Amino acid sequence: MSIHPSLKTKGAVSERRNVLKRFERIDQLKKEGRYKDGDRAWGLPKTKPEL
Repeated sequence: MSIHPSLKTKGAVSERRNVLKRFERIDQLKKEGRYKDGDRAWGLPKTKPEL
């Protein structure tokens, strides 16, 4: 079974994502000082991606 041509990507993603994965959100919160090691990883506050 093959992928429909409209779903194929042309190389890397060209647009910026507006949703971060959990580990990316934790990294960003650590930089801001809003997350400490040992805090729970569920129910994290919202973050905006870096530019």
